[in-house]
Amino acid sequence: MERFSRLWNGILWVLFFAVGFYIVFTGGQRFWSGDLPDLIREGKTSWQRVCQREFARCLYPGLFLEYAEGEDVSSLSDWYIEHVMALHPLSRLQYGAKQTGGTENASTYEMLVIGGIHDENELDEAGQEYDMEALARAENEKAVKRRTEEERRASEEAHSRGDLTEGAPAAVTAGTIYNMEELSDFDFLFGNFYSMDQSTSITPADLNAEALLAKDMSIDKEVEGPQILIYHTHSQEGFVDSVPGDNSTTIVGVGEYLAQLLREKGYNVMHVTSVYDLVDGELDRNEAYSKAEKEISAILEENPSIQSVIDLHRDGVAEGTRLVTEIDGRTMARFMFFNGLSRTKKNGPIDYLYNPYIQDNLALTLQLKLMSEQYYPGLARKIYLRSLRYNLHLSDKALLIEAGAQTNTLQEMLNTMEPLSDILDKVFDP
Repeated sequence: MERFSRLWNGILWVLFFAVGFYIVFTGGQRFWSGDLPDLIREGKTSWQRVCQREFARCLYPGLFLEYAEGEDVSSLSDWYIEHVMALHPLSRLQYGAKQTGGTENASTYEMLVIGGIHDENELDEAGQEYDMEALARAENEKAVKRRTEEERRASEEAHSRGDLTEGAPAAVTAGTIYNMEELSDFDFLFGNFYSMDQSTSITPADLNAEALLAKDMSIDKEVEGPQILIYHTHSQEGFVDSVPGDNSTTIVGVGEYLAQLLREKGYNVMHVTSVYDLVDGELDRNEAYSKAEKEISAILEENPSIQSVIDLHRDGVAEGTRLVTEIDGRTMARFMFFNGLSRTKKNGPIDYLYNPYIQDNLALTLQLKLMSEQYYPGLARKIYLRSLRYNLHLSDKALLIEAGAQTNTLQEMLNTMEPLSDILDKVFDP
């Protein structure tokens, strides 16, 4: 049997090379009619036309990805390339990754490697490098302008009602409550509440506001055992005044304060402080999400009472950029809710990064964003959408929150956890 298999493989290889020679030499335009001079003349004519195109496509392995998307075979040369590439180790490796579910590591988690949503080589839709400082500055200026306008309007309304006397302090700024007519307009909803990476896409069906806002995101506080789990895929993220070696001054310390605030509101909170982004004492985030998924999945299996999983990060921005706003005279770091769609614009759904909770994740972030705009206008940045999964498949109420950045102070971060805990409470316990 083994001898027969070797013989058959040998015949196949001879066939492939023969067909390949025919394609390269004649362009596959016709079969030989038996006229040798004719064949030679046509071969010479075809050589210059097809050499670079067909020879490169057939023999350069790096181009095999062109045929990994289920495209139709439209020519003899396409058939030849498809079958030769199926024998190539890179093609087999790709097939194996899809069959085993893939790994969310360096090859898939190009995002958040340095703690931010944009990596240093990322280009915008025009093919230009992102100016992260300008983006953040424009976002802050827009929030300040909007907040100033809201304060002016609230002050005028208070004066018209006679609520203010000369020299009295201004009333607390009222936020915005959006109606369903506005939110049902996809362009309005997306334009006002979302920012999306160019690698992915979203449709009106995905952002059906009525359906998303109708989802029950509440948590049952009566369930025994932990109800909320907070962890940090990137536990080493720090701030401008973090103390080296002191976790209480990093994102871990901020997470503990958030856990404490939620406990005071009646939730049983588990704070996991495991480290996933250090290897032999050195910062290494290549496998951080895979390591976190393994441990958090085990914890969830042991504690079925957990209803929400929060991965708390801080963003990474250009030095000099400050993601801040002022509420009640206190400077606070602005935060952002993050959604992974497990889908690329080019290839559609990423099957090996399947997430059954995408709609639930979108519902939770939208409800939280609207609650933030109502009670703490200007504090929450736009919800960011990107193509991968980011362990948001671990729970229907899974959250990835980017709070502040490396340019914020620890106190600004701690200040932010107070309104953030209030927003979470308003959605979890309406």
